[in-house]
Amino acid sequence: MLQAVMAAPHEIEFKEIPVPEIKPEQVLVQIKRIGVCGSDMHVNHGQHPYVSYPLIQGHEVSAKIIALGKAVTGLQVGQKVTIEPQVYCGECYPCTHGKYNLCEDLKVMGFQTIGTASEYFAVDASKITPLPDGMSYDEGAMIEPLAVTVHACKRSGDVKDKKVVVLGAGPIGILLCQTLKAYGAAEVMMTDISDYRLDLAKRCGADYVYNTKHVDFAKVVVECFGKDKADIIYDCAGNDITMGQAIANARKGSIIVLLAVFAGMATVDLAKLNDSEVDLYTSMMYRHEDYLEAIRLVEEGKIQLKPLMSKHFDFKDYPEAYHYIDNNHETTMKVLIDVDGDEG
Repeated sequence: MLQAVMAAPHEIEFKEIPVPEIKPEQVLVQIKRIGVCGSDMHVNHGQHPYVSYPLIQGHEVSAKIIALGKAVTGLQVGQKVTIEPQVYCGECYPCTHGKYNLCEDLKVMGFQTIGTASEYFAVDASKITPLPDGMSYDEGAMIEPLAVTVHACKRSGDVKDKKVVVLGAGPIGILLCQTLKAYGAAEVMMTDISDYRLDLAKRCGADYVYNTKHVDFAKVVVECFGKDKADIIYDCAGNDITMGQAIANARKGSIIVLLAVFAGMATVDLAKLNDSEVDLYTSMMYRHEDYLEAIRLVEEGKIQLKPLMSKHFDFKDYPEAYHYIDNNHETTMKVLIDVDGDEG
């Protein structure tokens, strides 16, 4: 089979290797689609602090089961699936208290352990989540980022009837907006510095969109929500400017959720945060129940994934996908790698 190896930053090599043999508790899947995310781009640029080269990328994925290990039950050959890419110890405090997404020795496929960028992939059956027959492989590869936003919604408690601000209209921000609305948020306001991304956010359900290069954030929050401002602010951009806006303009006693990953050390006004007794929460990846919720929301038509699918590349054109994203950063949402051309 063919495997894509990132030998060094900006350097992808293709190797012919044997199709892996499976252990009794594993399944063999044929990879169909791989989504490219911002963290993958950091790896490509040599800017990810927790990887070493060479590595095999691929963690947003859809696939078809080809073979089952002798000990595997509850799955079928031919079934559409996605893979949950967390590899955790199962023994540390977070793992033994239901929070394996916070494992003290967490590894993620495509980063600290082998990813799915190959034609076939052997994986523990426990990492497999079946997809509905009617879900496309394109949609299946986007369940992983959607699970991120499902988990983030839960971090702030019940969002029903809440007024929410989402800072950053990238793929995660727009998926978060849709997830908030699916869970009953009353109104969602989104900000960004790209009119293209804000227009897409509006088409995907945002009630208000503002380009903060041209408007005063403090002013438009009050214009949208009144003097009591927002109940929750999510930072999906992850920089001093957006977190500064959140802290300075959060209603006293309200909630801020940091979903984005800061590239470096933050410089923010903790004195103001403390003075306002604002709850600052964070959100890290997801758990199995978040995958199931993400699938349900797509099945019920509450989440639009297709508007976020920017472009497809064949597997052999993996390097060109990275060039495309670099050259079209503002207008690119989700690039999908077609490992197999099956449209099902």
